[in-house]
Amino acid sequence: MSEITHPTIKDGWYREINNMWPGQAMTLKVNQVLHHEKSKYQDVLIFESSDHGTVLVLDNVIQCTERDEFAYQEMITHLAMNSHPDPKKVLVIGGGDGGVLREVVKHPSVETAILCDIDEAVIRLSKKYLPAMSLSFQHPKVQVHVGDGFQFLRDRTNEFDIIITDSSDPDGPAETLFQKPYFELLYGALREGGVITTQGENQWLHLPLISKLRKDCLEVFPNVAYAYTTIPTYPSGQIGFMVCCKDKDRNLRQPLRSWEEEEEEKLCKYYNKAIHSAAFVLPTFARKALR
Repeated sequence: MSEITHPTIKDGWYREINNMWPGQAMTLKVNQVLHHEKSKYQDVLIFESSDHGTVLVLDNVIQCTERDEFAYQEMITHLAMNSHPDPKKVLVIGGGDGGVLREVVKHPSVETAILCDIDEAVIRLSKKYLPAMSLSFQHPKVQVHVGDGFQFLRDRTNEFDIIITDSSDPDGPAETLFQKPYFELLYGALREGGVITTQGENQWLHLPLISKLRKDCLEVFPNVAYAYTTIPTYPSGQIGFMVCCKDKDRNLRQPLRSWEEEEEEKLCKYYNKAIHSAAFVLPTFARKALR
């Protein structure tokens, strides 16, 4: 069997070069390429790195690595889940690697968790190559729907307590998930007091995009806040989240529910109740830009 090659890998190093982060690149040392295919929607590359475990790359952009994925999955999930008094029905849009689902089902109140991802290849390959994330697909509370999240939401009203949009960047199949009509659909699909989180890009690179995203969200939701997490393998080492709630009086910065410290340490490697609040504290330049 011949060795798999990929244009992003040269001299044993993967290079992530993209005009969404001009003038900089993330490089990771590659032990071996495990899989490469062009799905109906995107280029899917999976490789084993020297120090970050297995890496999933979509359209030449790192989606997750085994070493640091928890910093993203835990925060995008628990910022929403713990801002709701009793989340029973949860929808994940995107997230075909299963990481967000894994975090959702840590909450005993959850009765149903539905995942809707447009690309069956991501789900299929994550089951094979990222077992620590994709084990959640076998959970009895989980249902999987392969299809367009936008279309899926059109048929749903007043149904979910939490909706988490774990999307790729807005320059590929996820483009519509960063626009106001999508947030209107999210609003309609939520029950009273419902909460959403959505991938919200990076404050070092994308402040105009984040500012527009926040403005669009504020035209739909009465309560909107931006938070972020640190994660080494995402551009500039951070990624943000837009957190929105239908209840204008809820304080998103303070978790409504939390685990005891011992339980928290068992369940989470990154998230805790103090970091929940701290995640909304922005550096001065970002705070000014997002006023």
